Amino acid sequence: MYSGHPGTIRSRDASFWWLYSSDMERPIRFEETRFLGDKRVQVVYDLDDIDDETVIEELAGGSHTQTFGPDSLAEARNRGYRLRKV
Repeated sequence: MYSGHPGTIRSRDASFWWLYSSDMERPIRFEETRFLGDKRVQVVYDLDDIDDETVIEELAGGSHTQTFGPDSLAEARNRGYRLRKV
């Protein structure tokens, strides 16, 4: 069980408090990831350029999330993903 505090979230949605690090805007599962893909529509998001936190919350909360190794836009494009700006 996670022993963190709900007060450490940086999101407006308290239902995802356990996903977030207190030091970063990214979910804990993806704190080392820059490019995160959505399998449903084959798009990739650059987490360094996202201003809308709801996109990250939606991706982090579902099973439709794709990471890439190496973590690069070139690898995402190699797998057929298109960059989406938010």
